[in-house]
Amino acid sequence: MPAPIHLHPTAPLAARVLLPGDPGRALLLAQALLDEPRMFNHHRGLWGYTGTAEDGEPLTIQATGMGGPTTAIVVHELIDLGARALVRVGTCGGLARELELGGLLIATEAISADGTSRALGAGERVAPDAALLEALRAGNPDAAAGPIATVDLFYDAPPPPDGALAVEMEAATIFRLAERRGVAAGCVVGVSDVLGDGRERLDDEGMRALGEAVGRAGARGLLALGV
Repeated sequence: MPAPIHLHPTAPLAARVLLPGDPGRALLLAQALLDEPRMFNHHRGLWGYTGTAEDGEPLTIQATGMGGPTTAIVVHELIDLGARALVRVGTCGGLARELELGGLLIATEAISADGTSRALGAGERVAPDAALLEALRAGNPDAAAGPIATVDLFYDAPPPPDGALAVEMEAATIFRLAERRGVAAGCVVGVSDVLGDGRERLDDEGMRALGEAVGRAGARGLLALGV
């Protein structure tokens, strides 16, 4: 298999991977969740780390960047390198009244309102791995669960699709690539924004706390899956 083009591994890759979008959040989670983390990748500013999780087994945390195109590259190369279970751990804009700032939402499916997942052959909706979804829900019983919409635009976006509890920018791409390649994928996001007549957003301190909470929620699912 040819060497990856965009990821330049400098440490081993774990079979299970958390996928924050933000490289800074990848560093935060590596410090919070891993024992003796080592930098897995720093090429192109896509920071990644591998270390030992609380169950004593390896875990990698790799940033994807924002949006489907970059995420597709990162996920494709991670799978080529041996990743077998991936969980997106990011943020979302809440659409449903029951979602509050700082809350957690587990995606039961992603509505493909983006170009990348559609280019990869996704239909209107794409599902996460069933066993990983069950593990995420069992590990985070207080989190909300339901459909999310994956979109291409943060600013000037069209109205979100009907039925979505929240909007974000990467889950449908991850689900579709995992489906094509025969690996497990899931998604848990934190509500950083509440969308309605305007936008209510967490402050910087709230964002840091939410980033760690989402990472811990995703890790609980991966550890319970037993990959």
